[in-house]
Amino acid sequence: MLTIGILDLQGNVSEHFEITTKALKNFENDSRVIKVRNSAEASCCDGIIISGGKSTVIGKLLEKTGINNIIINEKIPVFGTCAGMVLSASKTDYEQPLLNLIDMEVKRNAFGRQKESFEKEIDILGYKFNGIFIRAPAVDQVGEDVHILSRLEDKIIGVKQGNNIAISFHPELTEDTRLHEYFIKEVLKCVE
Repeated sequence: MLTIGILDLQGNVSEHFEITTKALKNFENDSRVIKVRNSAEASCCDGIIISGGKSTVIGKLLEKTGINNIIINEKIPVFGTCAGMVLSASKTDYEQPLLNLIDMEVKRNAFGRQKESFEKEIDILGYKFNGIFIRAPAVDQVGEDVHILSRLEDKIIGVKQGNNIAISFHPELTEDTRLHEYFIKEVLKCVE
């Protein structure tokens, strides 16, 4: 059974849970979505989604629960959105725990504060997507093995390295399941 975990330490957990459940219905394999609060639950996952929220808080809780070690040691694919992008990075503009999953340097709050949040149609993976940006980060630099999936003006807002994906915005706040389906396909490559 394919298991996609939604990190349930802080952030947009229920929204990711709902859209991932919806996305999995487009696949014919036996699958489930679970909420991940500890290392035992993380170890059951074939892929993990890290949602938006407070990246410093989530990072500390990843370390406290040991989930960070499970993700890294078991090479569980991660889909990081907003704060999840920050946590997936190898470097950021603030001293905090990071997973170092993607060779990139991320600037937190690259698009401004909460009151400067916005929606904008973006191009990603060859199609248009409604990007919802809330105190969103952006990628300043990437390593040579990192694939850029999307840009907004001069800022990198979507990247992929190996089976790990990170985006600046919040796809879970839309009805569009395509990015979640893209991640599920990456996870399936690892379990087949």
